[in-house]
Amino acid sequence: MPDLGKYAEAVLSSYAVSIALIAGLIVVSVLRANRVSKQLQEIENKVKSNG
Repeated sequence: MPDLGKYAEAVLSSYAVSIALIAGLIVVSVLRANRVSKQLQEIENKVKSNG
């Protein structure tokens, strides 16, 4: 790991915040995709049962 000197805390905390935000976006995206997929499946099942 490179020597960051007096900026080490700022750089490492920026990396930590960025990683946390990216991980959060991934989790939210997967949860939303699952919810939308379930809703789509319900709509398809209604269409199939109606006709």
